[in-house]
Amino acid sequence: MIWRHGTLVAEVRTEPAGRVALLHLDATQPVVLDGTAAAIWELIDGRRDHAEVIAELEAAFEDAAGQLAHQVEAFLASLEAQRLIEAAHKTSH
Repeated sequence: MIWRHGTLVAEVRTEPAGRVALLHLDATQPVVLDGTAAAIWELIDGRRDHAEVIAELEAAFEDAAGQLAHQVEAFLASLEAQRLIEAAHKTSH
C-alpha cells in the first residue's frame, strides 16, 4: 500500500524536524508525533509503499532483526483510522 498525507490535514513542524503536530480538519484534538513516529510521517510521501518506509526506517534505526515492521504497520493503521493518511496511487514518472 502506498500512503500519502490526508488532504484535510493541517500540519505544523518544529525545526529541526523533530516534532510534527497534525490535525484532521474534522477532528477536535491534534496528534503530536516525535521520534520514530515523526520519521515515519516524513517518509509518507505518496511514492513509497509501506515496505519501502519500513526498509528506510530499519536502515536508519539499525533494526536488522526487522522488529520495526509490525510496529510500523500498526502505526500506519492508526494514522489511517484517524484519517491523517490515505491511500495513494503510484504514478509513473
